[in-house]
Amino acid sequence: MSRSTCKVLYVSGEISPFVRVSCLADFMASFPQAMEDEGCEARIMMPKYGVINDRKFRLHDVLRLSDIEVPLKDKTDLLYVKVTALPSSKIQTYFLYNEKHNKRSGLFIDMSHGDEYKGSAERAIFFNLGILETLQRLGWKPDIIHFHDWYAGLVPLLLKTVYADNAFFKDIRTFLTVHNVHRQGVFPLKSFTKLLPEDLIEGLHVEDGNVNMLFTGMKHVDTVSTTSEKYAGLISSDSAVSCGADKVLNSRGMHPQGITNGLDSKQWNPSSDKLIKKKFDIERLDEKRENKKFLLESLIMPFDEETPLIGAMIHFDRFQGIDLLIESIDRLMELDLQLVICGSGSKEVQSKLHALAKEYEGRIGLDFEFTDAGFHQLMAAVDMLLIPGKSESCGMQQFFAMRYGAVPVVNAGGGISETIVEIDARSDGSGFVFHDYTPASLVEKIGEALAVYGDQERWETLVKENMERRLTWKKSAKKYNQLYSDLLERK
Repeated sequence: MSRSTCKVLYVSGEISPFVRVSCLADFMASFPQAMEDEGCEARIMMPKYGVINDRKFRLHDVLRLSDIEVPLKDKTDLLYVKVTALPSSKIQTYFLYNEKHNKRSGLFIDMSHGDEYKGSAERAIFFNLGILETLQRLGWKPDIIHFHDWYAGLVPLLLKTVYADNAFFKDIRTFLTVHNVHRQGVFPLKSFTKLLPEDLIEGLHVEDGNVNMLFTGMKHVDTVSTTSEKYAGLISSDSAVSCGADKVLNSRGMHPQGITNGLDSKQWNPSSDKLIKKKFDIERLDEKRENKKFLLESLIMPFDEETPLIGAMIHFDRFQGIDLLIESIDRLMELDLQLVICGSGSKEVQSKLHALAKEYEGRIGLDFEFTDAGFHQLMAAVDMLLIPGKSESCGMQQFFAMRYGAVPVVNAGGGISETIVEIDARSDGSGFVFHDYTPASLVEKIGEALAVYGDQERWETLVKENMERRLTWKKSAKKYNQLYSDLLERK
């Protein structure tokens, strides 16, 4: 597919380094560039949250993208757009905002409590309409609007209703990639009836008086994908994992395509990473110890070169495995290790972690900032990365870990296991996988990893082999490109 025949608009609610809530942010930091490398012309849109620092990320206003009228049911709101290039690329990234809707520093959901912020439904509606109005003002017509998770779930329906007679949008295809099926964008129906026309309201997915943005997108989108074959099967058939998505997909006879994630080796390269304390590579593995020492000292923890350091970068919700980790900590502390937990979310979980860190002072470190620099430094410092999520679609942390000489220990409950070659007593691979979602299974697998860690020669070989693995986007980008071609050839 040539650049001149495939223009793609990528839409997401989070993109690193601007905003990170989950691995979707890291996916969006590199995936559009991978598709440009395959010949697509890419542009990106996301909300301009108040937390995004204009100066830091060099966002600037564009005169012709100001005072864009966004038509609501009984009124018109004005939209403004700021622009910058996606870091490490030249891809134009547009930030849509309105002072009333975007002044708050948070996102759509209060990540501390899991509840929506007041006015979040209105913000989501405004953003979805704003996407299409901004395209018109730009005069740039994509062949495909590829949106990620629920954030642009209204766009396929808007194209079929409010914008159905607008010639500018004729033949635009829509494509949804599901990264976190449990994050669905659920808001009160009354907000939608207040702001949107009746013909659109009829097409919403409504349950118990609430609109589900993700399911609305699924009902009207042209193509659905997710980030592994296993997760595609789970969200299509396993009600315990799909959170209701299986019913929506099956009602359309639609099975998501599963394509695993890749890694941008330019952004994630320990030999050139400016965000870590000490650069290193396979010929300078000793320098990794300096990163370990720096992280532990910054968390006021003692440094012992021989004690293995395990890290967990995790959002504090029931799907990412934080409850399992907390249940496992007393048993983990019986082993010879230190543990650093980085992440954000529930204040209740933070309190529990603080209590555990106090009980096991010097052995458990906490970082609730969840910054880009902290993320990179964690990968550069730890010997192992624990990913205990109950059902990961694929994720990207295991790729970062391997690239930075940290061996992943993961739960087999989702698509992440497709990216790990399991290590056991008889064979080598790339990571350790536990198959029962229990503290006993997690601790047993950590114990196996520690046993291998104790064999210095075997561990160093494992680390070097992981750091040299080809984890690029190339193969996956070609698969997405084929899906684009198939989509555009449909009548």
